Amino acid sequence: MTATCAFTDYCSQGQTIPTVLIDIATPPTGGLNLFNLYVALSQSLGHLTIQLLRNFDDKLFQASHSLELLAEDDRLEELNEKTLVWRKEMGHDSRQT
Repeated sequence: MTATCAFTDYCSQGQTIPTVLIDIATPPTGGLNLFNLYVALSQSLGHLTIQLLRNFDDKLFQASHSLELLAEDDRLEELNEKTLVWRKEMGHDSRQT
């Protein structure tokens, strides 16, 4: 028996899912961006295990990233680097939790 689950791209982050069925449609509220699409498409074991539920607008993949999202991504990366330096200074091995 195969278990079936449904969740958003946000909830799928960090998981590897054997087979993925993705609905790349404009949501009822808000919109999609390249970060959403990347997360949704990168959670499977590979391109052979991804199935798309319906056709989608090619323009979704030709859009540019939101400047606000790029700035937030840069901010988070900087915090990550500072945290790694701090952990090293405190004598914590980066592989430990």
